[in-house]
Amino acid sequence: MAAKLNLSGPSDSDQSSLNDQSVSSRSINRSLRVAEKQRRKNEAGDPFVLALKYFSDVEAGTPVLGNDDLERNLVLVEKVAYSKGLSPEAISIMLEFAMSLRMGTILCPRVLKCLIPATVVPQEAVVRAVVWLGVGKIPFGTQVLFIKWVLTMFDMIDAKDHLRAIYGFIFSFVTEENLCPYICHLLYLLTRKESVRVFRVRKLLELQSKLGRQPFLLHLLSLYKVFCPELVTLSIPSRMKSGFRNHNSPWKSVLIGVQKRNGSQVASSIGLAFTIKDKTNTRKRKHCHLELPALSSVVNKQAQTELSSSRKVVPLVQLHSFAQLLENMHHIELPAQMGSLLGSSLALQYLDCVQDESALLRLNFWLGYALHEEFLFCGDGGASQNSEEALQFLNKLLSTQHFLQEGFSSSEAFLYKFLSVWDGSLLRPQILGLLSNIPVVPSSQIRQLLFEPLMQLFFTSSMFFKCGLMECLNNMLLKWLTWHSVYALEDDLDISLNSHTSINMTLSGFKDSVMELVNFVGRLASVGLQLEGCHSLLLSFILDFYETVCDTFLKYGLPLVVMPPAGVFYPTLFAADPVSVDRLAYIMYRYKVNLTSAKNQEKVTEAFHISRQTFREFNHYVVVMVNCLWNSKMFQPGMDVQLGEELLLKSNVPEYWTSFDLIHHPAFLSYAVDFHQRCWPGRKDMDLNSIKHSKPWSWYLEYLFTQGYDGLKQFVQSNISRQLTAGDGQDNSLSTQQR
Repeated sequence: MAAKLNLSGPSDSDQSSLNDQSVSSRSINRSLRVAEKQRRKNEAGDPFVLALKYFSDVEAGTPVLGNDDLERNLVLVEKVAYSKGLSPEAISIMLEFAMSLRMGTILCPRVLKCLIPATVVPQEAVVRAVVWLGVGKIPFGTQVLFIKWVLTMFDMIDAKDHLRAIYGFIFSFVTEENLCPYICHLLYLLTRKESVRVFRVRKLLELQSKLGRQPFLLHLLSLYKVFCPELVTLSIPSRMKSGFRNHNSPWKSVLIGVQKRNGSQVASSIGLAFTIKDKTNTRKRKHCHLELPALSSVVNKQAQTELSSSRKVVPLVQLHSFAQLLENMHHIELPAQMGSLLGSSLALQYLDCVQDESALLRLNFWLGYALHEEFLFCGDGGASQNSEEALQFLNKLLSTQHFLQEGFSSSEAFLYKFLSVWDGSLLRPQILGLLSNIPVVPSSQIRQLLFEPLMQLFFTSSMFFKCGLMECLNNMLLKWLTWHSVYALEDDLDISLNSHTSINMTLSGFKDSVMELVNFVGRLASVGLQLEGCHSLLLSFILDFYETVCDTFLKYGLPLVVMPPAGVFYPTLFAADPVSVDRLAYIMYRYKVNLTSAKNQEKVTEAFHISRQTFREFNHYVVVMVNCLWNSKMFQPGMDVQLGEELLLKSNVPEYWTSFDLIHHPAFLSYAVDFHQRCWPGRKDMDLNSIKHSKPWSWYLEYLFTQGYDGLKQFVQSNISRQLTAGDGQDNSLSTQQR
């Protein structure tokens, strides 16, 4: 019976609940109607809304001169635009008014200059304005101003699909000589693989034959070649100066002001974030290009969602783990601001895995502009203030390059220009770090690009800069050799210098570049040691470099062995600290191991060859070291270091020929004295020559080896055959093979 009652109708409590909900709904609807009525009433009396209505409804042919209503309404729109920015609806109305020329051409530039968006720019408004370009009534100067405005606000346009739909219409304007640089820039931003067609490539090549090899044409052609290399047979230079200039100057300061007042981020057309910070010194340059943009998707989230669902793309900002990255590897949409990739580890992993050439082109363009703008083209000091922004920016760039294990072509081009104006102290660790990441430079260009500016800096800077440069060049050589060992092809004839470029170099060319670098460091080191009085710190960095050089064959598979110059060898051999002498002994030991292996390789294959001069230099150095440290035959005829007999006698140094053996050498003299006291504790008179007897000599050598001088131990064991006789003294013979 209860069930029947429930089925027959609602209970009293349910009926009461329904009545309450109905009353609440009517109350809410009434409140909404009142609020909407009040809003319309306020808008009806809002002068700004009335001004927009005026420009929306004004008829064609309305006179401009003496029109007080026009001037009053336009001034009101300009005031709102320059203070708070214009809403999307206001942008649409004013852009349509300007490009339709309803009141002639005189107002168009003025209206375009006040089109400062508060949030986003409607895509449909831009499309309609682009179509107005085809009418043919707009002056060329105004057309250029409009395209500049589109480029400036490009990242603020809420969607790009309709703009790409009229790609062909926009491309038709490349034939206009005044518009061509700006149209190429806009096409560069809009181009997708489906946009590349044979007739467009032909048109660009035709323009190039007419205008010359203009950078803006080459950059657009390079992007076409990335997408369709079979259509673009033109050889694109590996290093090009920036082809697209910064077109945001008429609106930049106003955008920054609107951003500061609204508390929101405003993006420019090339992905540069404007950052405002309160600073007391107004004359100091603000590093507005060095602030990395946040990783974000298209501004209009609703349009982005619809586009993502239709194209099955996933914005990179929505990925939060490497597993998600792998699942969506081929459906990822890159952010509008490419600079934001430097601040995202997932974005860097995507670049490293997929090696998207278009993404790298965009990132290099953004990075090149930021570096040039803040460090080269800053007439008011710029980064010379050593600001925190510049430091953080370069550190982030360095960490990115270390993550990718290679540098960017834009930072490489920047460094070649920056070295000529660098003082050697501004952001020195960061600049030297970037310098160590540049790829192999052809031997025909390396002198002009690197050696000449670095040589001037080296000889005019402090000892600490010399040490830093030596470390930088050592890291550069290490990366070059590592690239060779990783990217060498199986036939060992060609190597790829960079996994993201198509530049190839023959093995012979690579060897020439490495040899040029090693010889250059040898010249710097020889003169640097003279200038700094053979400072032990500088000598340590130089020996680091030659520890890399001595193992180029066995560790990195490069059939090249370059010996250190005499200006490095002899200061190290005669150094006052035992660590330097020990490291020299280790380096000579590794040279012997590498040369012995190379000699055996020559017997196997005729294509492999090490210069006989290299073997002669090595044997000469070994003979000098053995005669000096072991045989006590210093200043003998035939050695590189010779002094006249009369001068040696005037020095009053007893037994001067023993001055640099393992007992009397300044680096080991304290060890010899300590050993003598331990071996003969009762002697009052110290006779160091007594150590040269057979048993004490063996004990002394073992004593030195236990002090941690493994390099000296390896050198002695590999180059000296110790034949002890029954009497006092030793009979020593070299185990080196003369070649």
